[in-house]
Amino acid sequence: MIIGGAEDKVRKPTILKHFVALSGGRDARIAVIPTASSLGREVVDVYDALFTKFGAARVDAVRPESREQAHDPALVKALDEATGVFMTGGNQLKLSSIVCGTPVGDAIVRAHERGAVVAGTSAGASIQSSHMVAFGVGGATPKQRMTQVAAGLGLVDAAVIDQHFDQRNRYGRLLMIVAQSPQLLGIGVDEDTCGLVEDVDGDLLMRVLGKGAVTIFDGSRMVSNAHEAKRSSPLLASGVVFHTLPEGAVFNLSTRTLVPQEPVVDAEDADELAEASRDLRELARDIAAADATPAAVARRLRKRRTPRSS
Repeated sequence: MIIGGAEDKVRKPTILKHFVALSGGRDARIAVIPTASSLGREVVDVYDALFTKFGAARVDAVRPESREQAHDPALVKALDEATGVFMTGGNQLKLSSIVCGTPVGDAIVRAHERGAVVAGTSAGASIQSSHMVAFGVGGATPKQRMTQVAAGLGLVDAAVIDQHFDQRNRYGRLLMIVAQSPQLLGIGVDEDTCGLVEDVDGDLLMRVLGKGAVTIFDGSRMVSNAHEAKRSSPLLASGVVFHTLPEGAVFNLSTRTLVPQEPVVDAEDADELAEASRDLRELARDIAAADATPAAVARRLRKRRTPRSS
């Protein structure tokens, strides 16, 4: 679950409730990793209270503050027993530099591979991709050197994830990375929005939840001058395929295509259609029984629908 940050925790905590449900509901054992956060125990207490309120059986804090602590067998054990792993927001470069390539990082990957739900918000979202935005400035125009990239956990391969996307105008920096590495799929997630990624018959499908959107840049056929652009100059990025995916949209990350969805019929429209269908069947019966001419039946139906004056 790739969450763009600032997920609603009070009024409509749909995303967090969904995480607990997918983690097993009342059987859920959740490991919270707050390493990215500069806050103390209180950040764990917030998620502990929320996940417990939503029915989780147990919530454990897994907070390595150094690569040495990320070798702690007790922390690894908590992750190996978890049905859900949740990484908080904060400094994603701190998170990746402490976790990636350590036993704790390996345990997160193992949890993902055995079917546990791995979720992350803000920094915890960025680290889930193979490549990660380490830091950088906002802006709509991609410019050379406007951001730096670090290695992530690789739960979503051949991709780079950015968060707080629309709210902090991060279009330019994500497009810069795609312009420099067109093989990477750029995924930008808005606040209080989640990209739920599942393996379905070997394809990675992402379903969008929440009030915002997920933006995708596909540069597999793009033309760029990133290899020769000078420092801080705007980049040429032509032929990028752009997707904006609101709640309910499903995108195949493996084939880089939108998954067609069944049309949703409005309830009021469905009722009107059903009523019209009943009237047509009644008309057909009357005509077949030679009870009346079609014109007479139509007049009778109109009269029946006209409200009587009081």
